[in-house]
Amino acid sequence: MYRCCMFDLDGTLINTIYALTYTINLTLKKYGLGPIEDEQTKVFVGDGYQKFVERALRYCGDVELAHREDALMTYDALFKEHCLYRIEAYDGMKELLDALKAKGIKIAVVTNKSHDRAIENVEIVFGKDYFDRITGEQEGVRCKPDPAMALGTAKALGVDPSECLYFGDTNTDMKTGINAGMDTVGVLWGFRDREELEAFHPKYIIEHPGDILPAIEAAE
Repeated sequence: MYRCCMFDLDGTLINTIYALTYTINLTLKKYGLGPIEDEQTKVFVGDGYQKFVERALRYCGDVELAHREDALMTYDALFKEHCLYRIEAYDGMKELLDALKAKGIKIAVVTNKSHDRAIENVEIVFGKDYFDRITGEQEGVRCKPDPAMALGTAKALGVDPSECLYFGDTNTDMKTGINAGMDTVGVLWGFRDREELEAFHPKYIIEHPGDILPAIEAAE
């Protein structure tokens, strides 16, 4: 029986691609670099904003990362301003979350997005106090695919990792669930493709949020 469903944020709960690409291109423009397209952003994100900025800089020609430190500060400042740009929940996500809550299943967000931005994104799209717990990147907490955030969430919510489903759209998410001892759900509406997810043998792969409900009900 599953007592908790944990969700990655970008590319899983919320389509944030426009905000991410818009902000990184503003950052790159400062150094006469870029722009990049949404398709590059989808590949570069998933491991925290520092890796995102580094990958974008290298892709655009700053191979030695000469602008890294300033670019990180620039991106962080700009993202505070633009992180809500054109963001929206994926079709069917709110209906899935409502169904889980109606079953008494706890719902949580576990993301490598900065903690403050994660809370801001989630509360704008889903409302305040809708999720049982939101955990994002913060000092002193190891990022995914380290299981620390997922395991900390399970402990805080009083559930065993074996009672959790972890949803995500990237290899980082699949590794996180595996490392935490949780069943994983690969979602195909996000930033990566089926081949990347299948390489980590998730328990389920779904094309629409509601597709997971029969499996959850069968496990009750």
